[in-house]
Amino acid sequence: MWYVSILTRRLKEGKTYDDFRRAWYHTVGFGMPGRLYSAINVFDPREIVVVAIGEVPPGLDPMTLVRIDVKERLDHPLEAVIEPEIERTFGVVVAEDDFSPQGPIAYHPATVDGKPTDFGEVDGALAMAQRLISQAGEERDRARKERKIP
Repeated sequence: MWYVSILTRRLKEGKTYDDFRRAWYHTVGFGMPGRLYSAINVFDPREIVVVAIGEVPPGLDPMTLVRIDVKERLDHPLEAVIEPEIERTFGVVVAEDDFSPQGPIAYHPATVDGKPTDFGEVDGALAMAQRLISQAGEERDRARKERKIP
C-alpha cells in the first residue's frame, strides 16, 4: 500500500526555504520506496508544503519509520526556522491517473501501479495508518519530554 503525507509549515519572519531545508533535511533514509516533494506556496512564500509518497514494504515494522523520523526531528529541530503550528494530512493512495495526453481520455476504475484498488485492503491500511500516526505523536512527545524540548 502506498501512503501520502502532506505537511504544511510556515517560515518564521526572515527565514528562507534554504534555512528550512538545512534544518529539515534527513541524514538517515527510511529504507523504503518513496519520494518527497517540497513546494513554496505561490501566494505565501513563507508557507512550505512537503508532500511525501511512499510504500511500506511487507514485513517492515512501520514504527521503524516513526522512530527514524522522531530521531531526525529531535536531532535537527525546526523550531528556530518555522512557526509552531504544522498542518498535517495523511492518506492512503487509492488511485493514480495520467491526464497528460492531449484530447479525450477514457474513464478507468481506480488503480495504483497498474493494479486495481482493493478497497478492503484500503480499509485495513487506513486503520493501520491511524494507529501509526497516533503512536508517532506519542513517541515524539515522549522523546521531546525526555530531551526537555518544549
